[in-house]
Amino acid sequence: MYATAFYRVCDLDELRRMVAEVGAAELITTGPDGYPRATLLPVIWTGDVVRAHMARPNPHWAEIPDNTPALLVCAGPQAYVSPSWYPSKREHGKVVPTWNYTSVHLRGTATVHDDPEWLRDQIAALTDLNERDRSHPWQVTDAPSRFIDGQLRGIVGVEINVERVEGKAKLSQNRSSEDQNGVIDGLGRETRSGARDIADAMRVAATPAR
Repeated sequence: MYATAFYRVCDLDELRRMVAEVGAAELITTGPDGYPRATLLPVIWTGDVVRAHMARPNPHWAEIPDNTPALLVCAGPQAYVSPSWYPSKREHGKVVPTWNYTSVHLRGTATVHDDPEWLRDQIAALTDLNERDRSHPWQVTDAPSRFIDGQLRGIVGVEINVERVEGKAKLSQNRSSEDQNGVIDGLGRETRSGARDIADAMRVAATPAR
């Protein structure tokens, strides 16, 4: 990942928070023909391990022998930034458009799991993680056991042993506070997906730590 000092995220807890907030990542590996393969997967990152699953009909998993080099790309919100939002535009005009975004890259090795109990544990953990804030969380045990058994036969598990984590939060940190506020105001008026999320992330990034 290319990231200058302005944008690099090094705090592991913050990187974990960024991944958990999105909840999914693109699993990228190289196929036997030398071309990349990519599948978007819901993920759970615990310790140095990411667990996920994909549909059995997806040919991607069959091209992942044990300990295959893998990259997980967890893309957060993103948005176009208009130079017209910078107050400095009125001062000197030396401004151009840019793109703000957040992203986390996890590199390591992937292994496929086809064990029903491994899959059941992964599905239960993923469900609990995503249902935990609901007033009436759904659990895997709410469905008939034989039905769940049938669903598990339609998926395969993927486990990634994480060796390196890199994060980037490009949130106009290289601009003056006046320009940053201009971007936040501008994004707040946008209707494009992600714009207001980026504005919120910029507000958090600009808030002094206590």
